[in-house]
Amino acid sequence: MRTIRVNNFARLNHDHLLIRLLKRLAYRAGCLSAASFLFLNAPCYASFSGQGSDAYGLVRTQAPVSTDRAKQSYEAPHKKLAIVIDDFGNDMEGTSEILAMPVKLTIAVMPFLRTTERDARLAHERGFDVLVHLPMEPNQGKPEWLGPGAIMSSLSDSEIRQRVEQAIDNVPYAVGINNHMGSKITADPRIMSIILDVCRERGLFFLDSRTNYRTIVGKLCREKGMPDIGNQFFLDDQYNLPHISSQMNKVIAWMKEHDSCVIIGHVGVPGTKTASVIRSSIGKMGPEVEYVTLSQFVRQQNGEELFRGMLP
Repeated sequence: MRTIRVNNFARLNHDHLLIRLLKRLAYRAGCLSAASFLFLNAPCYASFSGQGSDAYGLVRTQAPVSTDRAKQSYEAPHKKLAIVIDDFGNDMEGTSEILAMPVKLTIAVMPFLRTTERDARLAHERGFDVLVHLPMEPNQGKPEWLGPGAIMSSLSDSEIRQRVEQAIDNVPYAVGINNHMGSKITADPRIMSIILDVCRERGLFFLDSRTNYRTIVGKLCREKGMPDIGNQFFLDDQYNLPHISSQMNKVIAWMKEHDSCVIIGHVGVPGTKTASVIRSSIGKMGPEVEYVTLSQFVRQQNGEELFRGMLP
């Protein structure tokens, strides 16, 4: 607010004309830039009816609103959306499109495949999070779908631990693990307890993809003092564009009613379609939604203290 003492209208008008004259002289002499000249000569309105003045005859006029303050008037992002893309590591369809995405993502990379290290490195260089996309035995499905180093229910405790540690070592920059398939393993307390113990020892979290409604991952995470995180939606459990778009519309609706969401998509058969839907949805999500990596999501959901508490 600027303040002007007003004795009478003539005095104010006289002073106003004098100030404008001095500004014009300064501008002509090169002491004021054109932008400053235009700003300083903007009209300043005051009320003489008593409104806007105090007991001492001071009239308050509204200072110009800065453009910076105007830009900050919109609602700051306070809702968190984490998008996880599975099945990296084998140069699958959609890999380059996903890695070129202009928002933060989390890239889940399968171990021991031909582009495992490359995909993890490229994702890290883009500022994305990297997960170990750990193959786990499902209740149904072909064993060849799992890939090398899979966690099977027939393995001993020591074999499970060894395979998990080898997978972590094979995927550089990993901050967590999530399951590839694994409907059978995520319901097995013996095996999941070993996997989560390794995660805790290595300072990693575990994202439950929730491929089995009987999963015990969340319960074990809470018992071990680890973050309990799972996805709310699969974007591309059906590979056609209308379904993927419909799933993303559900996510947009969810974010209007909730403060956070984790969703999972894939490279491979639906890869380019999934990338297209994600990119086109960015402008529809609303300014209150912030795209975050999964490690940011974990910290903001569980607090820095809990997250650090799981580190060795």
